[in-house]
Amino acid sequence: MKDVFERISAYWRNTEVRIFLLIASVFSVVYFAPLEDPRVSASILEAFYMLQYYAREHVLFCLIPAFFVAGAIANFVSQGAVIRYFGSDAPAWLSYSVASVSGAVLAVCSCTVLPLFSGIYKRGAGVGPACAFLYSGPAINVLAIILTARVLGWQLGLARAIAAVVFAFVVGLTMSLLYGQDDAQRTADIPQDAYAEEEVRAPWQNLVFFITLILILVFAAWSRPDAVGGLWYVIFQWKWYFVGALLALLAYTLVRWFAPEERIYWVESTWDFTKQILPLLFVGVLIAGLLMGRPETEAGLIPANYVAGLVGGNSLTANLAASVLGAFMYFATLTEVPILQGLLGLGMGPGPALALLLAGPALSLPNMLVIRSVIGTRRTAVFVALVVALATVSGLIYGAIVA
Repeated sequence: MKDVFERISAYWRNTEVRIFLLIASVFSVVYFAPLEDPRVSASILEAFYMLQYYAREHVLFCLIPAFFVAGAIANFVSQGAVIRYFGSDAPAWLSYSVASVSGAVLAVCSCTVLPLFSGIYKRGAGVGPACAFLYSGPAINVLAIILTARVLGWQLGLARAIAAVVFAFVVGLTMSLLYGQDDAQRTADIPQDAYAEEEVRAPWQNLVFFITLILILVFAAWSRPDAVGGLWYVIFQWKWYFVGALLALLAYTLVRWFAPEERIYWVESTWDFTKQILPLLFVGVLIAGLLMGRPETEAGLIPANYVAGLVGGNSLTANLAASVLGAFMYFATLTEVPILQGLLGLGMGPGPALALLLAGPALSLPNMLVIRSVIGTRRTAVFVALVVALATVSGLIYGAIVA
């Protein structure tokens, strides 16, 4: 039996076998797809509508700035600094606190955080702190937590805030416990002189450069709030003026503080992240659109009323279903709140609602495909399983409390 598994594994590692299986799978889907069924044909169209929505709403103003931030991390952040704050030997209280705080400040979605996660991981961050950052970026979103409390009630907003912070630590520490030894081996290959890289700029100049990049990402991705008036709406009205001023400051810093070859390396690194991540995201968004449809429609293969019926009450099945569905669905930043509001109106239980809030914004099918390309299949499966399990347990506890 062992020989059989080894032969199967050897075949799977063969690139030509993988290409053949991919071609055969695509051919089979196209050949047997029941296009005459109105729901199937509508779902296929919906998948491309979803991809268009994603391209218009997130690629230009979320992902592209994130790619440039990731490229900057890969080139201008000292590898020694990354290992010092995020490495496997860094104090846990420091690395996980920094990961959680940075996630709350960025307020990005599950896809926009990916280039940043990939950047710090490739610079030597341990898998634990990197995964804590990966979860906290979309989950510990201050704007989303405030909107949750305002629209869905302060109890759900408070539960989401507490559970998300706890999740970031638990997921990160568990990943570090399971794979920390691999991290030590990975960082051991880094040359010792990487820990003492000579800085070509003053620390305050690097700080200004990165703060400028991050603020461009934050303001460019700032979505229109539901209510007119208030601070969030004022920022939305003025966001492009802020972005313009920040771009001017960025141009100044690049010209005055960076050598021409540094700017070239930065663009090359940004392009490398784009090539690695963007195609996988597009494939994932297409599949998510096919299955679930866009947030405001019910044209996917899985009807919304079926989802609501599956997650009613506070049973283990309902909470697990909410966690799994949330993990595979794609939520743009802040869209999970109106979607959840609609599902609650259809009969969704409060426990499953929290489970979906904890798993949904932090994970998605496009997100999983990219994570796998960075840390591998096994680690990705463990990361997803941890988030789903913790979300399920949290939903059960919250549902029992509010009941």
